[in-house]
Amino acid sequence: MAEVKHLPIETLTTGLDDIRQSPKATGVLELIVRRPQTEAREVLDVGELDLVEGLVGDNWQQRGSSQTADGSAHPDMQLTLTNARLMALVAQDKRHWPLAGDQLYVDFDLSVDNIPPGTRLSLGAAVIQITEPPHTGCKKYAARFGLDALKFISSPEGKQLQLRGVNAKVIRPGAIRVGDVVKKL
Repeated sequence: MAEVKHLPIETLTTGLDDIRQSPKATGVLELIVRRPQTEAREVLDVGELDLVEGLVGDNWQQRGSSQTADGSAHPDMQLTLTNARLMALVAQDKRHWPLAGDQLYVDFDLSVDNIPPGTRLSLGAAVIQITEPPHTGCKKYAARFGLDALKFISSPEGKQLQLRGVNAKVIRPGAIRVGDVVKKL
């Protein structure tokens, strides 16, 4: 696969209006990506959300977290959601979206104002809850999409819109599929 062309901040900023138009109450699940091992990605048409495993087959539990005292998986970081419009902008080609490392790519407003921690979303047969820990950009994100993309998502407005995405946990297990409605409860 060809490398992603890194866009300058000026080009990225022109996409803000489209991102701000993301649906606030009812959106769409655009992509499901499972990470069976570090750096590996599997694009799924259908996934299963589980109370213990998160996205079944994802390595979230095995990876653990630097944010827990014992290094075990953080229960409030089971799933990550990112905005599909942001990914269309920074990745340019949907084949590159999985490089972000998120599991659920949604056409939905993920801003702090729209879905503060505690907000529940229905997704197919499942229900998830947005959790407190912030989802932040890292050097891998910069390497894949460019330093300007990292600066863009990390700007004050980028943080308010939660352009890097949000963490969530499964509240009600169930099947999810690409095209499912994402609905704020």
